[in-house]
Amino acid sequence: MADTKFQSGGKRRFGIGKAETMELTRRGFLISAGLAGAAFGFPRSGLAAMDPATADGLPVQAAGARFDPTIWYWIDEAGKVNVHIKQAEMGQHVGTAIARILADELGANWADVSIEHVDTDAKWGFMMTGGSWSVSQSWPLYRQAGAAGRVALADKAAELWGVDASTVTITNGVATSGDNTATFGELVAAGITRTFTADELTALPLRPLSELTLVGKDVEALDIATKVNGQAIYGIDAKIDGMVYGAPLMPPTRYGAEITAIDDTEAKAVRGYQQTLKLDDPSGIAPGFAVVIADTMWAAKKAAKLVKVTWTPGFGADLGEDDFQAENARLIADPASGGVLDTGNSDVDPVFASAANVFEQTYSTATVLHFQMEPLNALAFRNDDGIWEVHTGNQAQSLTVPWLQAALGVGDGQVIMRSYMLGGGFGRRLSGDYAIPAALASQQLDGRPVKLVFSREDDVAFDGPRAPSMSQLRMAFDADNKVVAMDSAYAAGWPTKANMPAGLATGTNGEPYDPFAVDGGDHWYETGAQRLRAISNDLAVQTFRPGWLRSVGPGWTNFSLESFMDEAAHHIGADPLQFRLDHLTAEGRNAGGNSPLDVGGATRQANVLRRVAEISNYANASLPEGSALGLATTFGQSRGMPTWVAAVVQIAVDKEWGEIKVEKIWMVVDCGVVVDPDGARAQLEGGALWGVSMALYEGTGFENGMVRDRNLASYTPLRLIDTPPEVHIELVESTEAPVGLGEPGVTVIAPAIANALFNATGVRMRHLPMTADDVVAAIEAEA
Repeated sequence: MADTKFQSGGKRRFGIGKAETMELTRRGFLISAGLAGAAFGFPRSGLAAMDPATADGLPVQAAGARFDPTIWYWIDEAGKVNVHIKQAEMGQHVGTAIARILADELGANWADVSIEHVDTDAKWGFMMTGGSWSVSQSWPLYRQAGAAGRVALADKAAELWGVDASTVTITNGVATSGDNTATFGELVAAGITRTFTADELTALPLRPLSELTLVGKDVEALDIATKVNGQAIYGIDAKIDGMVYGAPLMPPTRYGAEITAIDDTEAKAVRGYQQTLKLDDPSGIAPGFAVVIADTMWAAKKAAKLVKVTWTPGFGADLGEDDFQAENARLIADPASGGVLDTGNSDVDPVFASAANVFEQTYSTATVLHFQMEPLNALAFRNDDGIWEVHTGNQAQSLTVPWLQAALGVGDGQVIMRSYMLGGGFGRRLSGDYAIPAALASQQLDGRPVKLVFSREDDVAFDGPRAPSMSQLRMAFDADNKVVAMDSAYAAGWPTKANMPAGLATGTNGEPYDPFAVDGGDHWYETGAQRLRAISNDLAVQTFRPGWLRSVGPGWTNFSLESFMDEAAHHIGADPLQFRLDHLTAEGRNAGGNSPLDVGGATRQANVLRRVAEISNYANASLPEGSALGLATTFGQSRGMPTWVAAVVQIAVDKEWGEIKVEKIWMVVDCGVVVDPDGARAQLEGGALWGVSMALYEGTGFENGMVRDRNLASYTPLRLIDTPPEVHIELVESTEAPVGLGEPGVTVIAPAIANALFNATGVRMRHLPMTADDVVAAIEAEA
């Protein structure tokens, strides 16, 4: 990164025609709904979705006969290998990563590989892109699929040549045995009928990691060109012949608002305005909506400003951020609240009662918004076969389709979602709530295509934000300052409770908990007896719809935990680095090995911590006054799929203005096998910058049941001038199973900054974001 020397943060942060060609570009995307079928893009019916490498989004069609070793890909007579991807593409190159896993195991020529993001046919199984799961979950599945093709091709070649299949090698799209060679296409043309049962797939031999030539190497991504030249097809680009445009009119509360009157008198003067629809949503996902219908998007937007809607507000119209935080505090103070996680010995009360020393702190975070670049949108209609089609970018089709079915009053198989590129997701599109009003509007118009596009302000008002949170952590010490117990309570509105209640887990006390909202709290430190409570703030859940935001729980639980570990070390006069290492002992449940994903346990976390301290010169750095280093370590996203991360952040603090400038970030990550090195670094760098943004700049609040800041004039994420000049990423070489990278980079940054701030000023910040004004107030209070 360039060495940018701009002042960041606080009061000084901001310096108190029509196309002439028929070329099919992103802005000219057209799906024909006429009798001739699709001009390009998505057929009126069928299973094809989209290929991000093509300017029109059309998936590659097989040349001649094709062989499908499994449902996850086919090979045609031209030797083309087309890989089916059920994950959403939102900038992370997930298709490239997954396709290379399969292609490497298969022995394909990378130049012959294409990808196809599939629709919601039931055969693809559960469809959700989040939690940093994609590569980890795809690794065994697509390796088995690739092995199936390799074995089938070798068997066919052996049959044609009269040799033993064990003598046949498959590399770079060619089968070879002695002087015999045949391309994939030639073998497919000869006819391959081999099939595999589930048990046979599981038993197939996989290539040794040392033989893989694509995994871990830099290869050309399959979706870069169209993203760069503007030809990539996003949901907001979808069009259907005969469609109308919709602009939503938002209710004053997320739930329970009812429309009592609509006056569109003034809107009738807008050219192209048609009508305003009052929607009734049987699913309860998006109640209280009205939708303005017009010939063009701009007519719909203009008319929407003139339509007067009267609502009766629902629950929460008088609630704000302080109410939710007060409820968090009340719940934490109630020892009976929340689900208790299984941490082994959770009987901490007698240990604390007899402890020589008890240390306790409370931390909190503000509401955080998604603010993905592409505003929410969806295009819905009933096709010629009577099936409801919804065209949009989405991260969780398996959640959204049932909601659409409930809203439309139809059964299984009556709704299909077509995949598009996402102009940013960050967890917002894990909730497909924005597709509901589009579908209901189309239903009122007898299935006519309706394209609903949210304004930025409406997008944010309808956001499922990260709920305001509060954490209370306590640590008990014996007379020798040995840690003998730890007690943690984490309270927030739970996204899983709001969006996917079937995903809740049950605690040892029989109470439910949201694993995604408390991930990070179930740490790998050895602390003796340990109790961990996850508490649902139902007042928040009843008022708005908490969402999964990039890094979900670990984005705030680790701020609490790693700030607390630093504070606890200082409390007993210990070095924060050594204090952590002393408790990453890999004993008992912290030894790992419960699955291929957590082999090594706390030992691997200790290793990345030591390494980042070494490369940053953490112990011996000589910095000017007002500058300091801070460190933190996490296991990324979840205990069941740990990505071992450690970071050191160097900051400079302007004590007069309270501005924190992040100057350098060092990050060491052990994610097992690195499938896509370039993509891995991009994910981690992006995650680190997101972490800086949420630590210092991002945060809003609720007022009268809705978020206060609805556009980027007042909601101020990290800007280019505030990005750290240096970000150093080191990936640990490993042969262990790969784990996730989309979110772990976020989790270490906020606590590292908070710890650095303490080292620089002696001021401890326990609330996110750490705004310049709050830093000034804390410095003045300390003085």
